[in-house]
Amino acid sequence: MERLISVAIGYLFGLFQTAFILGKVYHIDVRQHGSGNLGSTNVLRTLGKKAGAINLVCDCLKCILAIVVVRAIFKRSCPDILPLLSLYAAAGCILGHNFPFYLKFKGGKGIAASLGMLIAFDWKIFLICAVVFLSLFFITHYVSLSSLSAYIAAFISLIAFGQMGYYKMSPSHMMELYVVMGVLTLLAVFEHRNNIKRLLNGTESKIYLKNKKA
Repeated sequence: MERLISVAIGYLFGLFQTAFILGKVYHIDVRQHGSGNLGSTNVLRTLGKKAGAINLVCDCLKCILAIVVVRAIFKRSCPDILPLLSLYAAAGCILGHNFPFYLKFKGGKGIAASLGMLIAFDWKIFLICAVVFLSLFFITHYVSLSSLSAYIAAFISLIAFGQMGYYKMSPSHMMELYVVMGVLTLLAVFEHRNNIKRLLNGTESKIYLKNKKA
């Protein structure tokens, strides 16, 4: 039951679609421009750097808040599985972000929300993924490649830290933690399937922080 509640809380937070709201402010439907995705990258391309930054921060915050709320609720009743419930809350938030029911289940790809997950779940993993993402981004300027590489790094890092005993849960709960993170990683890959095709074909768009043609 605790798991379902955590997912439900996360999903509710995930329904806050920053890109959709920003589009209303700018009188633009972000879904009708660029990739049609309600994510930070498409907001950056469509509405500019300021809107892209706001979108990134807000999408991060909603996952952080979901985890904070779940931890507050279950801190006393389920202290032995808080890391696992935190990850379920993050999973729910990512699902709410990617598949909002009121937008015909068409949202973003969950990368910014996943960034919030890493910040709230384990700052060490966040730092590792930040290095991976930024290194690849400034070398290739492919956000999709950098994001997926960072996600895989997060999955590997979580298993490594888990095996070192950082999360202090039973073996069965640790395995469950790995499975949830593995599913989130596969979801990220699935959501980027078109980007992967374009990367393989050499047609993926690049993002430059300074004004420069891709």
